[in-house]
Amino acid sequence: MPAKTNRLSKAPLIAIIDDDEAVREALSDLLLVLDLSCRTFDRAEAFMAEYTPGSFDCLITDVSMPGQSGLDLLQHLRRIGSSMPVIIVTADTNPTTRSRAMRDGAYAYLTKPISSDALFRHLQSALRHVGSSPDGDEQGKPSDD
Repeated sequence: MPAKTNRLSKAPLIAIIDDDEAVREALSDLLLVLDLSCRTFDRAEAFMAEYTPGSFDCLITDVSMPGQSGLDLLQHLRRIGSSMPVIIVTADTNPTTRSRAMRDGAYAYLTKPISSDALFRHLQSALRHVGSSPDGDEQGKPSDD
């Protein structure tokens, strides 16, 4: 029987970037329970050192981190042509920060503490949209919870 070639034949891989080890571990454990694979990184630069287009299906990142911020990373990814969904999970409730994230192409902006149900809903939606729009235009995407 020939192997399936559609994108669903490959299990989704989620990248998690947060400088707080406890947050990385909690998100990683949650994704494990949800049967999703992930790789964790302690800062944006570590992620970019291993990033290649198509290697990750979704990115969950904090905003405030040493070195490059999550918003700077989001801008960089869009500049290099990535349409990978980026979900911001942050304690930053500043409306200006949220507006900038959404304007720069964040798939969702969730403020801590987040519910696992809300994150899972956004992840499911983001993963359904992976590759559905080659120009990165994600109409109908959720914005926040």
